[in-house]
Amino acid sequence: MPDQTPAATPNQSSTRTLWIAFAAVYLVWGATYLAIRYAVQTIPPFLMGGSRFLVSGIILFAWARSHGALIPTRRQWRDAAVVGTLLLCGGNGAVGWAEQRVPSGITALLVASVPLWMVVIDWLRPNGKRPPVIVGLGVVVGLGGVAVLALPGTMLSSAHVDPAGALVLLFGSISWAAGSIYSRHTSRPASAAMTTALQMIAGSGALAIISIVAGEPGRFHPGQMTMPSFLGWAYLVTFGSLVGFTAYIYLLRETTPAKATTYAYVNPIVAVVLGWMVASEPIEPRTVVAAVIILASVAMITIAGGSEREQR
Repeated sequence: MPDQTPAATPNQSSTRTLWIAFAAVYLVWGATYLAIRYAVQTIPPFLMGGSRFLVSGIILFAWARSHGALIPTRRQWRDAAVVGTLLLCGGNGAVGWAEQRVPSGITALLVASVPLWMVVIDWLRPNGKRPPVIVGLGVVVGLGGVAVLALPGTMLSSAHVDPAGALVLLFGSISWAAGSIYSRHTSRPASAAMTTALQMIAGSGALAIISIVAGEPGRFHPGQMTMPSFLGWAYLVTFGSLVGFTAYIYLLRETTPAKATTYAYVNPIVAVVLGWMVASEPIEPRTVVAAVIILASVAMITIAGGSEREQR
């Protein structure tokens, strides 16, 4: 008998793809913080990031071309270079450097401030829109959570987060937020995979320049690279870049930025739990309090932002 199972409708297929993309940025990216921690143990951070995105970008470029994607225009390369530099060099490069000093779970919590900076940048940019009161309150609450986590030891903990690492992570979060907003106004290929590939290749070039200026190639000795570092790098190339970043670019195109950035709810939880289970990173009261404050602020911003768009 012929198969009587009805085929999935376009809407059902699109919904399923969205759920898969959300799952990728939620879980896969949550684990990247631990992978970065191991990768930078024996691979200099900017060299690690540049090589990671170069390999991923070339693979994705070849895949996109083999599936019919057109050769990118000069303008598309230019815009991809800006976005790739902001997202991958500024954002991921900061994470790689900072994880030499800051635990992976706390790193993820500081990076969770990205939606806060997106609101601020979207407001301050030319012709920007002033955020609703509830969103502004969410920004203030979120910055308070960042302060609880990043400032020296409090009554909740005698430990302190490395100030240089925290500052670099905040810079990286602002860079990622700026790149995410700028990406909405760029010329880009019709293929999401090609868009991602261009940004990875461009971002890897910016990371390579910083790596060379910092003298990293002279300090890297392949024979001294440990297996955990290699496995962390391999995970970042495959899952972190090819799967996670492609899913994020897809979500930026197919959903509102408020929904796309909901990964900030889940990534820190995944990172904190994995850091505790695998790397024995302590979970202190201050970490829990800061997590609740930061994630509550992200929830306020996301829900308010989503409701505002639905009313238009």
